[in-house]
Amino acid sequence: MFLSVFDMFKVGIGPSSSHTMGPMVAAARFLDMMRASPFAFHGVKGSLHGSLAFTGVGHATDRATILGLAGFVPDSYDNEKAEATLTAIHATHTVTPKGLPVLAFNPKTDLVFDYDHALPGHANGMILMATDAQDDVILRQVFYSVGGGFVLTEEELAQGKDTNDGPPVPFPFKSAAEMLEMAAASGKSIAQMKRANEIARGCEVSLARGTARLWEVMNNCIERGLATDGILPGGLKVRRRAKGIHDALMAERGMNLNAPHTINDWMSVYAMAVNEENAAGGQVVTAPTNGAAGTLPAVLRYYLDHVPGASPSHIEDFLLTAAAIGGLVKYNASISGAEAGCQAEVGSAAAMAAAGLCAVMGGTPEQVENAAEIALEHHLGMTCDPVKGLVQVPCIERNGLAAIKAVSAASLALRGDGKHFVPLDACIETMRQTGQDMNEKYKETSLGGLAVNVPNC
Repeated sequence: MFLSVFDMFKVGIGPSSSHTMGPMVAAARFLDMMRASPFAFHGVKGSLHGSLAFTGVGHATDRATILGLAGFVPDSYDNEKAEATLTAIHATHTVTPKGLPVLAFNPKTDLVFDYDHALPGHANGMILMATDAQDDVILRQVFYSVGGGFVLTEEELAQGKDTNDGPPVPFPFKSAAEMLEMAAASGKSIAQMKRANEIARGCEVSLARGTARLWEVMNNCIERGLATDGILPGGLKVRRRAKGIHDALMAERGMNLNAPHTINDWMSVYAMAVNEENAAGGQVVTAPTNGAAGTLPAVLRYYLDHVPGASPSHIEDFLLTAAAIGGLVKYNASISGAEAGCQAEVGSAAAMAAAGLCAVMGGTPEQVENAAEIALEHHLGMTCDPVKGLVQVPCIERNGLAAIKAVSAASLALRGDGKHFVPLDACIETMRQTGQDMNEKYKETSLGGLAVNVPNC
């Protein structure tokens, strides 16, 4: 099993990896199918199903799909250009993707929110269609946005999860137990094994450049969030708080009167800054999803700014270790809130962040595995119930609290010798089973929990 660090961490746009980035990626893939087809196309249509329908407006799923059909992709997204393109599409009822003719598309009638018919493969399903001059469908594809910006066709989903073809990797662990066995046999850390796998599929220079860019985008997102105030879009009138909290923390520095628990506020404010940017549709990195994008950068920023002896040279090891843990969770369970609740998003993020921090603070592979297990275990059962379908309440604060849990989990693991009662594999399997048993109204549909008990306006 191989999932690249660049699969787990993808540069994209807010507010949701599965509901915004995924549909945009699906639309781009559909355009590629059209370009490769011998048919003469006249128009495009689509329908959103399951969680994509129920919370699609709050997650800007319709906007992302429309822009995707116009040729936009997350990693090169230009917001100013996107706004101009949307205005033109609504005026002309056409899209003009590169390499295809002008295509008829009326956003009001050609993209349907289908609340009544869930698709069988995953809670985040969508159908894209291309039509001829008589408006008959001549190309159709079902896509599933399975979390973290990953998109599969219905055929790919049916083939199984491990469809990542390529050269063999030296450490193909599919479970935490295998990971620890390989670490013991090789004498390598988890980051070293992950690095060897990445180089087997790429090269050392591109790995270094790529991970450096990931942290640059993450840290820039933190900085923008710390510098920006105002009201978040979407109608809930949620105030940005990261700037105000950060300004107060900076003013208190050096006063010698701060309570020790103030460090928790630093962890939280870094995470909140990211998730406020995400909620505003800004550029973020999936870690492993947009809804959980603040937890891991917050822990890494905490390490760099507040831990004595911290070094930027350890950033790559942090990200590689975190990606190894995230890959295990995705392969053996889920990172999708629509599939398994917020335990799959913020819980996975906390496990990844705890593992990364433990590793760069000198933890053994056994301690790293323990840190990930502690962090994930104490998110089990967490529901995904965003108010009004927006990635704001409770999502923004939740990332801050997850960062605190991740640091605590790493610290506890480092105080031990790596031996513990619940293996990470058992915790991941428990998360999968819990998600399977969880009522659908608590899985990113906004039909239960806080979403129905808090006024939406």
